[in-house]
Amino acid sequence: MTIMEIYGEFKPYLTKIRDDVLGKLNALNQKEIANNKTKLYEHLIGRVKTEESMTEKCQRKGFPLSPQGALYDCKDAIGVRIVCNFIDDVYRAIELLKAADWCTVVKEKDYITHSKPNGYRSYHLILKVATSYPAIAEATPGGYFVEVQLRTIAMDSWASLEHEMKYKHTIENSKQIVKELKRCADQLASCDVQMQTIRQLIHENH
Repeated sequence: MTIMEIYGEFKPYLTKIRDDVLGKLNALNQKEIANNKTKLYEHLIGRVKTEESMTEKCQRKGFPLSPQGALYDCKDAIGVRIVCNFIDDVYRAIELLKAADWCTVVKEKDYITHSKPNGYRSYHLILKVATSYPAIAEATPGGYFVEVQLRTIAMDSWASLEHEMKYKHTIENSKQIVKELKRCADQLASCDVQMQTIRQLIHENH
């Protein structure tokens, strides 16, 4: 199967599902604002992994170069990033997603409490979303997987910088930069906690 065919007949549905999920998250945010007067997140980003990128991942993981490999074995063809102002908002969003009737959490990794060695912090969820679209043969027809990454603005800024560096293979003093990035990640994590504390103090005085 060629790169352009790895999603097969299911490719047209992926952007629609991404947009459906973004719409549901926006509705969730509006409901939270109405109920609590506090927005759930600062902004959302959605994407569909390119066929080239998905083909490379399936090859690396040893998955078949087919819709089965791309949409079932790999579970991140559709991705959404939720960027929140505060750490508490991240966990509030997670609980709301777990309670939602349009998706099921099938996997989660807490890299906020347990950061990666390089300093990366984020909370990852794999959602199984029920849709009206045809899907590959599985136990739940119409089910598609969506990877959701939740992080604070500080975590997102750090991840963007680290991602940029990762793809600059000719960069000088890379070991020193990695060390500095880790130090920055730890400082930003401390700032996130401090900002959360300030927010709680403000709320307690109202």
